[in-house]
Amino acid sequence: MATDHVDVLIVGAGLSGIGAAVHLRRNCPQQTYAVLEARAAIGGTWDLFRYPGIRSDSDMYTLGYSFKPWTNPKAIADGDSIREYVRETAREYGVEEHIRFQHRVVRAEWDSATARWTVHARRDDTGEDVVLTCGFLFTCSGYYRYDAGYTPDFPGVERYAGQLVHPQHWPEDLDWTGKRVVVIGSGATAVTLVPAMAERAAHVTMLQRSPTYVIALPSRDRLADALRRRLPAKAAYPVVRWKNVLLGVANFQLSRRRPGLVKKFLRRAAAGRLPVGYDIDRHFSPRYDPWDQRLCVVPDGDLFDAVSAGRASVVTDTIDTFTEGGVRLASGEELPADIVVTATGLNLLALGGMTVAVDGREVDLAGTVAYKGMMLSGVPNFAMTIGYTNASWTLKADLVATYVCRLLRHLDATGQQIVTPVAPATGDLEPIIDLKSGYVLRAVDQLPKQGPVAPWRLHQNYPRDVLLMRHGRLTDEGVRFSRAGTPPAAGPAERTPADAPVG
Repeated sequence: MATDHVDVLIVGAGLSGIGAAVHLRRNCPQQTYAVLEARAAIGGTWDLFRYPGIRSDSDMYTLGYSFKPWTNPKAIADGDSIREYVRETAREYGVEEHIRFQHRVVRAEWDSATARWTVHARRDDTGEDVVLTCGFLFTCSGYYRYDAGYTPDFPGVERYAGQLVHPQHWPEDLDWTGKRVVVIGSGATAVTLVPAMAERAAHVTMLQRSPTYVIALPSRDRLADALRRRLPAKAAYPVVRWKNVLLGVANFQLSRRRPGLVKKFLRRAAAGRLPVGYDIDRHFSPRYDPWDQRLCVVPDGDLFDAVSAGRASVVTDTIDTFTEGGVRLASGEELPADIVVTATGLNLLALGGMTVAVDGREVDLAGTVAYKGMMLSGVPNFAMTIGYTNASWTLKADLVATYVCRLLRHLDATGQQIVTPVAPATGDLEPIIDLKSGYVLRAVDQLPKQGPVAPWRLHQNYPRDVLLMRHGRLTDEGVRFSRAGTPPAAGPAERTPADAPVG
């Protein structure tokens, strides 16, 4: 079997993977690369999800790339616009020609003697097995399963006579005009679906077991609109981006330090959007603190508007059983439904499901510790993209890609070939994703860990990470540089003499 070799192999052609490829072209033009994408199109999440109303849950001035201004007037953008933005980026920077579609990576094996990864992929279109080698492996495949969303075992679902749909696999021909719809869930997908479907449905009910914090934000950014009239896009974009970053950081810090105050603000804001006497405490006041789970953004308050207009309603209860004509609740109430949408979440799948081995030893991801939230202890020349949980995914993805480029230039400049993170010597470990959402808690035992302090601790703070990842030292106690033939480090790293960062 013929084996291709590239300097850097990127896994995934979604928002993160395309961004990583562009950073590589801009900052390390001498490095050869390829992008393997399991699906048949660019876009990742934004090509997969096609349910009604699909949109960003972050503003596009921070979800967009640092190097390509978002010029669409909508700050909270629809999925089609985001998908086209990613595709346009790939075309503009010549990344398209480096993508190999329908190549699903199943295994990667590191060999210290040659300082190379051997990557095994399977072509979904032909069933052919493909082998590539690379010097550095960069996974940008997200952390959830693309082929199946999470659906609980609902009692009685087999006797339901209507249509049952999961948002991750939305039927193109589904018509909900004039029909009664029940959307099960209370997260970002549910609060997007409900107002979108309410425009044509007879009525839409959002059935939630417990409420989520929901906040209304303008779909357009006033500062961006004002600057766009006066400045070129490349000048206006970073100003709006940093304004939104700092507002987000301030909101998160206030939520952590004064959760009671933020709870009151969110409750008051919801009450101002809903009819007088609406039961806010039952339907929009969660038991947890703000940012224990992500806040749900509704552009221009569309969910609140649909509820206020009577086109939609929120029911907080648990399911007793499905019936032939709908859903019966624990309270005894029955919700009639022609269509039930199970917006019940995702299944986590680290590294896209690929297995990893280092010098013949299988890597247990749960036994590794993340270095700067992007590399794994004992796994050489490897990086992964995991975005922020309290801010836009792409903010962190840009920083990770920038850092990988810095590492590659450092290896070239110092004559080294291998960079290996090492675990901290002591300290308590925690899951790398710190949310208390159900999809995280269901798979927490499968995830890498984070340590008690930097560089093994995630900050969830973009300005702080800019200093660390764009300007901080590349050599510290959490990483070791070496040449081919050197076994991967298992314990705390020794200091290298090259303390000055490169790039």
